[in-house]
Amino acid sequence: MTDFVQVSTATETREQALELARSVVSGRLAAGAQIVGPVTSAFWHNGEFGTGEEWQLLLKTSRSRYAALESHLLQHHPWQSPEVAAVPILEGSEACLRWIAANTEPAE
Repeated sequence: MTDFVQVSTATETREQALELARSVVSGRLAAGAQIVGPVTSAFWHNGEFGTGEEWQLLLKTSRSRYAALESHLLQHHPWQSPEVAAVPILEGSEACLRWIAANTEPAE
């Protein structure tokens, strides 16, 4: 099993995405965040089909920090039930993986 994951979520506005990114990176829950958008999404919500623009966040973290990251995202996300999904980073450059590990260690 891999030691690192990429976590994704989305927000309605760039400002919301930036605020979440700042809070998780400054809290060392993620080593870094990328904000992509706007992206167009098609989805089912409350039994209805919809489309809309969103701003996607891609967060790099260690598996050991995932639970704390997920908890933070769910607590601070502007949506009541946001998507929070993690995929394993199966391979990566040694320097990148060291960077993730070093920057997700809890501050002392």
